[in-house]
Amino acid sequence: MALLEVRGLAKGFGGLRAVDKVDLDVEPGERRAIIGPNGAGKTTLFNLITGYLPPDAGSVTFDGADVTGHPTYAIAKAGIGRAFQITSIFPGLTVFRNVQLGRLAQQGETARPFGSVEDRYASSVMEILGDCGLGALAGERAGNLSHGDQRALELAISLAMEPKLLLLDEPTAGMAPEETARTMRLVRRIADERKLTVLFCEHDMDVVFGTADRILVMNLGRPLAEGTPEEIRAHPDVQKVYLGEEVV
Repeated sequence: MALLEVRGLAKGFGGLRAVDKVDLDVEPGERRAIIGPNGAGKTTLFNLITGYLPPDAGSVTFDGADVTGHPTYAIAKAGIGRAFQITSIFPGLTVFRNVQLGRLAQQGETARPFGSVEDRYASSVMEILGDCGLGALAGERAGNLSHGDQRALELAISLAMEPKLLLLDEPTAGMAPEETARTMRLVRRIADERKLTVLFCEHDMDVVFGTADRILVMNLGRPLAEGTPEEIRAHPDVQKVYLGEEVV
């Protein structure tokens, strides 16, 4: 059974169909990429899966349970983690505190996050930071980190929630080639070590073809093609879309 099943998912904004009857299956342990030109509906699809937007139609099933339209916190608790296109961290807190908040949230202990619980989960937090290459920066203010390290921190916060499925929205956006390579090595290693399923969208085709097992191509809110990297690379309609030609 697929870990994530999307059926007929649709969302419109006025006369614009941002996502139009999308079907998607993501198998356990798979690294699945979603690609497409700007405006293809990739981020809207992520928002529908993770509860940031209610769908107009369709369903989302995760790990056998219907999570369609559930609140974001409930979907996160169910095991879907997400890192955003624009880095989402607490810049005024330390790196350690950022990840500790994720662990506290996963345990339902965020009503009074600090004070008497300042050292709670310290061991697991430091383990996650070490896995993400941030152990030496645990006491650093998060806002002082480089862009690449902030992305690694966002990944660490997601891992603190103990996800089964990790959604990454353009994980290498704004990065130099060296940072891009380092970030994707980290993602692949973490996914392998923690047996995570990864669903990501990305514009860097080297990242996509070097990471994904299978790829879904979207255009104008609809699925255009699906297959292995080799099949997508050779698909004539995909080539037309990326050359700016109309697909009939």
